Amino acid sequence: MEKILVDNGQEFDFGKTSREYAAYRDIYPKELYERLYSLGVGTKGSRWLDLGTGTGVIPRGLACYGAEIVAADVSENQIAEAKRLSKELANIQYEVCPAEEIDFPENSFDTVTACQCFWYFDPKRIVPKIKQILRPGGLFLKLYMSYLPEDPVAGRSHALVEQYNPAWDGGSSAIRDLKIHYFDDPHMENFLVDLPFTRESWHGRIKACRGVLASMDEKTFAEFESSHLRLLSSLPEQFTVRHEVFLIYYYINK
Repeated sequence: MEKILVDNGQEFDFGKTSREYAAYRDIYPKELYERLYSLGVGTKGSRWLDLGTGTGVIPRGLACYGAEIVAADVSENQIAEAKRLSKELANIQYEVCPAEEIDFPENSFDTVTACQCFWYFDPKRIVPKIKQILRPGGLFLKLYMSYLPEDPVAGRSHALVEQYNPAWDGGSSAIRDLKIHYFDDPHMENFLVDLPFTRESWHGRIKACRGVLASMDEKTFAEFESSHLRLLSSLPEQFTVRHEVFLIYYYINK
């Protein structure tokens, strides 16, 4: 169980993107929330841990159902934004903590999720913890959602990020993670969805990606932003971008 190498080892910090993440990455479709809930994520009376929660998008989207939610992330900036966006949601508790250092008693949770993030974790450390803290028959689910590079808008933005940040490997690390099963009896689903954007919201969504604000220096980012805004000026004010959603989930038997 070796940790996946992301971006050829290039450093990144999602804390640098927190404002953009909070403003522009709440883009999960209704179909996804409905499917997660149907699998038992967020149901009333359950206890749910969301690892690598970022700005808490998934917990916020399902908090209305009444689960007791703990959401953890390594970045103080991300958690600060999550708390700001969740002021009126009393059933979400946020913690600043690397996933590998979570500390809960055995059989603490009915559900553990890792959305857009599991490939950043050290599986040697996190996999045993997930098995320990889940109750017998509990659900572990990891989610990945990405634009399709062949989409005419996404493809041009993607190529531009690669031009200014050659070390960035896009979704390659996530795709590798989807093929690795650390738990028995995987269940796999995927579906396509066309998500609406404006020029501003698409620019914000791209700025918040790992290959841009999280890893570029100021000079490189300024050059990238100028080029990306120039690219966007040729597009209609509103458009859609095709995304693919992947769900991999496991029921943990002890």
